[in-house]
Amino acid sequence: MSLRPLEGLLVVSLEHAVAAPYCSSRLAHAGARVIKVERIQGDFAREYDREVYGESSYFVWINQGKESVAFDLRQEADHAKMMSLLAQADVFVQNLAPGAAERLGLGSANLRERYPRMITCDISGYGESGPMNNLKAYDLLVQAESGLVSVNGAPGPWGRIGVSICDITAGMNAAQGILEALILLERTGQGSALHVSLFDSAAELMAVPYLQARYGHAAPERGGLKHPSIAAYGAFTCSDGQEVVLAVQNDREWQAFCQHVLQQPELAHDPRFENSSARGLHREQIEDMIQAVIGALTGGHVADRLTEAQTPFGCINSVLDLIHHPQLRTRQIQVRGRTVEMPAPACITPWQQANGQSTAPAVNEHGDLPGLE
Repeated sequence: MSLRPLEGLLVVSLEHAVAAPYCSSRLAHAGARVIKVERIQGDFAREYDREVYGESSYFVWINQGKESVAFDLRQEADHAKMMSLLAQADVFVQNLAPGAAERLGLGSANLRERYPRMITCDISGYGESGPMNNLKAYDLLVQAESGLVSVNGAPGPWGRIGVSICDITAGMNAAQGILEALILLERTGQGSALHVSLFDSAAELMAVPYLQARYGHAAPERGGLKHPSIAAYGAFTCSDGQEVVLAVQNDREWQAFCQHVLQQPELAHDPRFENSSARGLHREQIEDMIQAVIGALTGGHVADRLTEAQTPFGCINSVLDLIHHPQLRTRQIQVRGRTVEMPAPACITPWQQANGQSTAPAVNEHGDLPGLE
């Protein structure tokens, strides 16, 4: 299949950092023409590191296949070029600082009054209203404000989730909203004004801890790899030092685990462990029994038993382990004339092959776009 679903769609994205670029990267992957509008100095994510043949790992990840123009939107000539682009755009995405788009005459209400079919998507830190809506927000700050940090990791010093989870989730939500708005546009002929915030995206991720704290006994405490409700769940150390992670989530899996891994089938019928709720109440006893068995076996022997029992398990891998993981799918991009392998998009689609190799643009690489003279 050569046709991609968003071919013919023009997306103009006034973007920087991660959230909006992630959103527009999903649209580019689906075939949209994405024009990335940067500051004259370029998206500051270009300077986050120099790890990929001198380019930023963040930038090459989520800016493949886009075209770059660099504008100083305070200058009349560049502002006119921007307005010329927007007159042709189907979708406008922006994640400037609070109020900046409006001050530049690029607020979504103004644009949609001019162009009723346009889909606008404003990505912010804390949303369009509320006492914090004018604050800048970066991923770490939103992880902290939303409570994600409070349920992440093991007891001890606070730790951030090791990837930009709030930015990425906001970008996903924005891309999903745009796709929904495109369907509505097809049905009604009317565009939409979308608003996505990092905080709302993070708060939705916190739905289960929130419900537990508000309507149940308490929010879950930080438990490392342990689950606040489920046992057996977590990491156990084999005799050769290898660590395996188990996730026994239902009675059928527990019965098979007792028979084939622990080799104590009678435990499956012990009233203390016979259902998920009971196992959660006797977590420490279960963990001690499991460690006693697994601690006497090598990692290979444990893996054999777990496989026989069809127990869900995994290993604690490093990033280097991921690079060589037999299940990893990759795709190729070009960076400064060299081929780079990177993790492939998670959704396997018929039009992926049509995407081919792509690259992230240099600052203003496409500044001579037709209509921008």
